Parts: sequence; structure tokens; C-alpha cells
Amino acid sequence: MAFVLVSGKSTKAQLVAIADAASLYCAIFILGLLLISSVKENYSTDGDGAVMKGNHFLSRPCDEIYVVREGETLHTISDKCGDPFIVEENPHIHDPDDVFPGLVIKITPRNRS
Repeated sequence: MAFVLVSGKSTKAQLVAIADAASLYCAIFILGLLLISSVKENYSTDGDGAVMKGNHFLSRPCDEIYVVREGETLHTISDKCGDPFIVEENPHIHDPDDVFPGLVIKITPRNRS
């Protein structure tokens, strides 16, 4: 350990400054390691925007509140999300054929056996 000497004596303020600087550099180094370890290189997205690695979904494809995207139908959403009762659970959908991008619907995924 190196001490800063002023007139042959180290002062407490100088030692505190050195310790603070060392703590800061260690914190930055650890933060950098955490960021690097959290980055995944093999990510890709499928056509629906879900993040995939290999054949495994890393996040659920559907949340409880779902926003309809361009080109989707209630049938495709039902298949994708595992909810066969979308129309029954969303009384604001009067015509199942009148689904448009931006429409907000409630999804209740069922257990697939």
C-alpha cells in the first residue's frame, strides 16, 4: 500500500481521498463486469417481436393486457397466447372480424396440457 507523504507525514485527509478514489474505481469496475455479463449475444426476434434464444422463449409471448399488432386476428392471437375465450372476456369486441392494430384486449392464458 502506498501512502502519500507530506513533509514526512501522511495526513488523514489524503488517506481518505485515496480510499474514496479506490472505492469509486472498484465500483465502476464491478458495474462494468455486471453489464458485460448481462449482455447476451445469441438473441434474435421472431416475426412477432418475441425475444428468442434457440427454441426457447425468454419472455412470455403475451401479457395480460395485449395490444393488437398489424396483421393479427383474434384467431392468431388466441393460438399465440393460449386463450380460446378472447371474445367472451372482452365485451368491447362486438365483431370478432373487426380487429385493428392498437386495439387493447385482455388475455387469460389457459394451461396447455
